[in-house]
Amino acid sequence: MAEEESNENVVFIGNKPVMNYVLAVITQINEGVGEVVLKARGRAISRAVDVAEIVRNRFLQDLAIQNIETGTEEIEGESGTSNVSTIAISLGKGA
Repeated sequence: MAEEESNENVVFIGNKPVMNYVLAVITQINEGVGEVVLKARGRAISRAVDVAEIVRNRFLQDLAIQNIETGTEEIEGESGTSNVSTIAISLGKGA
């Protein structure tokens, strides 16, 4: 990424309803943020994809997926370490 990523334009996806995250993305875009990054891990990955698609198809048709990054994080748990998948979806104005 050319510009430095700040936490202001990052939406962390968790267990809340999908429309809560959709509203967060729309609010940030309306405030003039050029790019919003959806970050999720584990079972929340499908919710992050849903948020991106709902925003693009229902609300902001001129928004495009700029970048998708996937990865794995090691999480310490009661039963030792486990690997958890991660995703970061960057949404911005289409070129």
